[in-house]
Amino acid sequence: MQELDAHIDFYNDLLQEQNRQNEACQRLQSIPGFGPVVASVFYSMIGNGENYRRGRDVSAAVGLVPKQHSSGGKDRLLGISKRGDRYLRSLLVHGARSVIIQAATKDDRLSRWINRIRAERGYNKATVALANKMARIGWAVIVQKT
Repeated sequence: MQELDAHIDFYNDLLQEQNRQNEACQRLQSIPGFGPVVASVFYSMIGNGENYRRGRDVSAAVGLVPKQHSSGGKDRLLGISKRGDRYLRSLLVHGARSVIIQAATKDDRLSRWINRIRAERGYNKATVALANKMARIGWAVIVQKT
């Protein structure tokens, strides 16, 4: 176990160093729910963001949008599509869970939105909605360089 812990610490330090050298990863880590691992995986998948027209395209590529089965003007949205990058989706969902846990005690704009969605739709749907929002915000942060 100690040897495994030493390996984990080594790779965590390596990841931290790479994130310090990458400006986009540093900006991504300013988003609630984005840590060093999530930021590096998100940046490695999205790159500079020029392959996507908007944030929704990134969410769809990750698999965080509802699956559509619509025809004849009747829109039917099913559960989330779960297509795309499974690993990045799970990291975004776990990051969203940590933000949702902390949102109960805060009163900023994002926390109010999270608490309202959680009250209306439930914990799991609020988690996926926040993960979707995080992916869109992440794309905007990378593209706009702010």
